[in-house]
Amino acid sequence: MKKNENADEFARKLQEQIIDQYRKYYSDKVIELWENPKYMDKISEPDGYSKVKGTCGDSMEIFLKAKNDIITEATFLTDGCGATIACGSTVAEIARGKPFTKVLGLVNANEIIKRLDGLPKEHLHCADLASEAMRRALADYLYHRNSPWKKHYRK
Repeated sequence: MKKNENADEFARKLQEQIIDQYRKYYSDKVIELWENPKYMDKISEPDGYSKVKGTCGDSMEIFLKAKNDIITEATFLTDGCGATIACGSTVAEIARGKPFTKVLGLVNANEIIKRLDGLPKEHLHCADLASEAMRRALADYLYHRNSPWKKHYRK
C-alpha cells in the first residue's frame, strides 16, 4: 500500500471505532442524521429566520419559506456537535409541509427527542436549542408575513 492509502485506511478504521463507541450512547437515528444530515443548508431570502446560541456554546440557524401559512421549506445550519446536527435535521423535518400553527404545536424538545429515539442526558440541551431556534424562526415569519418589506431591514 502507498502512504496515502495507509492513511486513508487508518482514518476509515478510526472513524468506525468512534462510531462504534457512539452507538453505546446514541440511537441509530441520531448517528444516521449525524453522518448524513438532512436539510442542512441556507435559504436565500427566507420568510422566517432565527439564530440562537445554546447554553453549551453551539449555535443554530433556522431558515423558513412559506406559502399560505404552510412551511414549504425548512433548513438549518449549526456549528454544533452530532447531536445538535441530528436535532436540527429533525426540527426541519417536523416543519416541512405543515401549517404554521401545527408546527408551532409540534416543535418542542420532547418531540425531537422522541423522534430521535432518545438522547443522552448531557445532550438534551441540543433538542432545546433546535426547538427554540425553530420557534423563533416561526415568530419571525409571523412578524414579517403581513409586512414583507420589513425583511429587508433584518440584520
